[in-house]
Amino acid sequence: MLGGGRALLMQAAHPLVAAGIVDHSRYREEPWRRLARTMTALYTIVFGGRAEADRMGAIVQAVHRRVVGERDGRRYSAADPELMLWVHSTLVDTGLAMYETYVAPVAPVVAEEFYEQMKTVATVFGAPPDVHPRTLADFRAYQREMLATGTLRVGADALAVAQSVLEPPVPLALRPALRALVLANVGLLPEPLREQYGLSWSRAHGALFAASSRSTRRLVVPLLPRELRRTERLPLRVLTAFARL
Repeated sequence: MLGGGRALLMQAAHPLVAAGIVDHSRYREEPWRRLARTMTALYTIVFGGRAEADRMGAIVQAVHRRVVGERDGRRYSAADPELMLWVHSTLVDTGLAMYETYVAPVAPVVAEEFYEQMKTVATVFGAPPDVHPRTLADFRAYQREMLATGTLRVGADALAVAQSVLEPPVPLALRPALRALVLANVGLLPEPLREQYGLSWSRAHGALFAASSRSTRRLVVPLLPRELRRTERLPLRVLTAFARL
């Protein structure tokens, strides 16, 4: 959940994905609920039973079929396999990036297994199995190509989405925590996208980010109860309620 902003910024960097977000969601009015819905769907598919996963997948696919439109003469659809792949890739990449930053390094064999299992999640969401890069290395090459070829371009829609990520409505007491969250999401963005969004990143930012992630790995995570550190041990109803907070 902490990486939700980073994933959304990456998604919105694709002009057609950004158009779908702007045209078909209440991202400005309900940024937290949007994140909660995404996490609830993901938690249900990953940690629920087969029937629960299939039911959630059917709901998501039905929503995607209604998300269609046009931007600058180009048609878009949330059911487009290529757009689904990009959105899915941001979740895979963000999951690995956040875990390695705030918990522990991920062994290559574990990262590969995670990638393979996330293909199943994407299939339940409606992405065709044959759209996925074969290996994690192929996946990394796909993401680099998306950045290098100019397919990802931050335009007006993406900047509008970014404002909801970087300045969401929160009570005054929570703003210090929000600044730390924004720092993490900006710091973990690929540098080309950070530059396209016009987000400054100085040495001071980098040092603060490194210190916060290091303290989390060394001090915070080890002190968490085992039940909170291992998500699969929590009942699905608890995960769902947490996502809706």
